[in-house]
Amino acid sequence: MSDDGRRDVSGTESGGLSRRDESTAGSRLRVAIVGGGFMAEVHSRAARAARAELAGIVSSTPERSVAAAERLGIGRAYGSLEEVLGDDSIDVVHVTTPNALHASQAAAVLASGKDVVCEKPLATSVADGESLVAAAAGRTATVPFVYRFHPLVREARARFASGAAGQVLTVNASYLQDWLLAAGDDNWRVDAEQGGRSRAFADIGSHLVDLVEFVSGDRVARLSAKKRTVFAERAAHAGITTEDAAAVVIETESGAIGTLLVSQVAPGRKNRLWLEIAGSTESVAFDQEQPETLWIGRRAGSLLVPRDADQLSADAARLCVVPSGHPQGYQDAFNAFVADSYAAVAGQSPDGLPRFEDGLRAVRITDAVIDSAESGTWIEMGTTE
Repeated sequence: MSDDGRRDVSGTESGGLSRRDESTAGSRLRVAIVGGGFMAEVHSRAARAARAELAGIVSSTPERSVAAAERLGIGRAYGSLEEVLGDDSIDVVHVTTPNALHASQAAAVLASGKDVVCEKPLATSVADGESLVAAAAGRTATVPFVYRFHPLVREARARFASGAAGQVLTVNASYLQDWLLAAGDDNWRVDAEQGGRSRAFADIGSHLVDLVEFVSGDRVARLSAKKRTVFAERAAHAGITTEDAAAVVIETESGAIGTLLVSQVAPGRKNRLWLEIAGSTESVAFDQEQPETLWIGRRAGSLLVPRDADQLSADAARLCVVPSGHPQGYQDAFNAFVADSYAAVAGQSPDGLPRFEDGLRAVRITDAVIDSAESGTWIEMGTTE
């Protein structure tokens, strides 16, 4: 590796699937999906891209299972989760159901001897998350923190890992959406019984804090948070306690300080995840809505780095699936995550693959955010992990 963070891109260093070869590591896997909503569609496209066989799907009712199978072009509609677990031909199960079901369903998948990809949040309580991590010992169990799989996120990470960016000083990060901006906007996620005690932070803040720690290599040590519920009543829900927005001040283990802002009531912001980390030598900034460039800030000579495999670190280059100038996006990142999950099932060790331990980490931080907001105190993350 050179001192500016670039590496030889003739091969891969991560142990995962190269995006430049004709690997068929996922072709032998038979996959089932639990849940029939939007995320099932995303997972199904990623499974097909990884050359897995989409063997079946189950939704909340037999009728919905049939409808989902027809919509997604999947051959079998299972009548129940038990049918999926009893099918010995299934290798991997993707759990894409509402949050409150994740822990019990993922635990059942693991108990059946199958590998699992479980949507975040991994669980709605730390205790359930800890149980899942224990149950996943010896199996492949992953959580789709897929923004890790943008090539330029890997490039930003490489700059801190190599020392090119220097010591982490400050973090400025936000994740803003507007899909719940009006009182008439509604979704099962606003209901604490289905989504858990946190909504905005568990839903999208978990992505944000995972990315901060992943890129910087520095972990949140303590935090102080405020949260706000703008609408206690929505079209189909009343007495809502889950937050529409949360603001968090953090201090990391190295002593860096930063802020995280999460909102689902930010007009005009559709899915704007912004991350800027200042190092002692240079800053890096990544905008998920503009994922084809990475800003590198210097006191003199700042630059905008394009997604060009020939200019990037090996781990970033392997995730470039089309030539520079042909945009990559969210589904490409999701495809890469699933491909690396299947590579892990096949016995490989892809670098940066988010596993259940990472899902538990996000649950711990989410819990701390809500605890801090409710108590008005700083929360120490501790050294239990």
